[in-house]
Amino acid sequence: MVEHPVVAAIRPALEASGNTIVDPTDAGALDVPIEWEGETVAYARVGSLADALDNLVSRIEQELGGLLPDLDRTGKQIAVRLLDERGAFLLRRSIEDIADMMGVSRITIYNYLNAIRE
Repeated sequence: MVEHPVVAAIRPALEASGNTIVDPTDAGALDVPIEWEGETVAYARVGSLADALDNLVSRIEQELGGLLPDLDRTGKQIAVRLLDERGAFLLRRSIEDIADMMGVSRITIYNYLNAIRE
């Protein structure tokens, strides 16, 4: 089946934020309709908040071209800045989780954040 142009256009943005496109025949009660000219062409299934941090980290790793623990100090500082700009540190335990993912202490993350926010 050929994908509706609206769905093709918004798919990258939805998937980048941890959401998926669902066919109207497979939609559930919590799925959000995507409508075009009065017709529901697909549904968006909102990703789990539990996966939000992992999704953000994956996007940052793609942008920076390396896994968080493999980045040099400057790369890690950039990653922390990007994560902060995208709201990663609003999530509970995210400082500790990011520190574990990077292979640094949570104090290091706090230092990076303090330097960025000054």
